[in-house]
Amino acid sequence: MPVLVTGSIATDHLMTFPGKFTEQFVEGQMERVSLSFLVDDLVLHRGGAGANMAFGLGLLGLQPVLVGAVGSDFADYEAWLGRHGVDTASVHWSELKHTARFVCTTDSANNQIASFYPGAMSEASLIELAPVAQRVGTPDLVVIGPNDPTAMVRHTQECRDRGYPFAADPSQQLAFADGDMIRELVDGAEVLFSNEYEAALLLQKTGWTADEVLARVGTWVTTRGAEGVLARRQDAEPLSVKAVVATKPVEPTGGGDALRAGFLAARAWGLGLERALQLGSAVATAAVEVTGTQEYTLARGAFLRRFAETFGAEAADEVGAHLPG
Repeated sequence: MPVLVTGSIATDHLMTFPGKFTEQFVEGQMERVSLSFLVDDLVLHRGGAGANMAFGLGLLGLQPVLVGAVGSDFADYEAWLGRHGVDTASVHWSELKHTARFVCTTDSANNQIASFYPGAMSEASLIELAPVAQRVGTPDLVVIGPNDPTAMVRHTQECRDRGYPFAADPSQQLAFADGDMIRELVDGAEVLFSNEYEAALLLQKTGWTADEVLARVGTWVTTRGAEGVLARRQDAEPLSVKAVVATKPVEPTGGGDALRAGFLAARAWGLGLERALQLGSAVATAAVEVTGTQEYTLARGAFLRRFAETFGAEAADEVGAHLPG
């Protein structure tokens, strides 16, 4: 049965300014700023949490179904995802807006000036999941990733109404959402994803205790950066898995999405919780060793060798039985 991944689809436009922004500011004129920076580098990356997770699942051979909203500028991006095993036939194309875009300039002191244009993402709330299920079959899981808030609520409620199991990944939208919305997104999730800061924010805004969250979800997966990943279930001991050490960490952006892809792939293969956490950790490390959230590869031999070095030969054999060549 298919995995549906709902969430943002975006492009990142990253520029580098060789000087310092602060040297361009004029004291006493900050109320009427008009600045232009001559940059010496421009890099475009494919991104968006939904697309990043779908990309990772595609690399792992799952042929996920991506559900989100894009603009007429999506053609090249769509072809890229298709080449990496992602079904994009259920993506909504806006007739009026461009694909969501993140534009960021970084100066020599690592100060940043950035803008995010949601664009077509605002139309994700128009998407109904039932026609997608009619096309591809009843989903094994629907991932509710960070997206237009109205779309996230709609997709979550439709999963409840139609009996589709779902994973809640509110991530960045926790800062925007109030307690009522967060409770709506989390309650009944088979899997809840967060990092440590997001976990604390979730508890603060909902007023729930950790035990009350665990009474409402199947498994709560919390990423902890270099400390690895933690999984908690009601009436069970927490399970912690260490991080796979990166050979040369380059860019942390996208690591969390890659971890989710690895975890969900292991779940789809029928592997246990420990293996799912281990696979998530290994895929996340591969992602942070390159620049760009969809630029990593999972060469079978090298991937399994490092997996065995970290988690043992038996664990590598179990994963290797499912890992594509």
